[in-house]
Amino acid sequence: MQESDKGPITEIDGRNLRIGIVQARFNAPITQALAQSCIAELHELGVAAKYIKHITVPGALEIPVALLAMADSEDYDALIALGCIIRGETYHFELVANESGAGVSRVSLDHQLPVANAILTVENEAQAWARAEEKGRDAARVAVEMANLMEDLS
Repeated sequence: MQESDKGPITEIDGRNLRIGIVQARFNAPITQALAQSCIAELHELGVAAKYIKHITVPGALEIPVALLAMADSEDYDALIALGCIIRGETYHFELVANESGAGVSRVSLDHQLPVANAILTVENEAQAWARAEEKGRDAARVAVEMANLMEDLS
């Protein structure tokens, strides 16, 4: 194991892991960029295409219920939530951001299943585009690393 300025570096190996991805279609060009970089990184980490289940839902508020159905199936080693919430002029931004985030966390904790949360919460579209590719990759790495950690802990 190597060290970095952020702590130990561990090799992340996704071979034989089963990963579920739930992508919101709201702000579709951005969430599609998230999904593309996420899936590309999963492949780089060794996750076979046949072990990746990628579904879409209307928006961020629908992500947790789809994650819950996937978690209930017990078919996945980790899940990934992809979405984009851009602040508007109303309180709706806070509601969607808070509730979707809480729902994602609840699924993970209730099922003791890693869920990488890459639901972007940004002020504007430019911020979303600036983060989409990196956050998609990060979500893939978190899902694989946590799936391996949970296997080691069990």
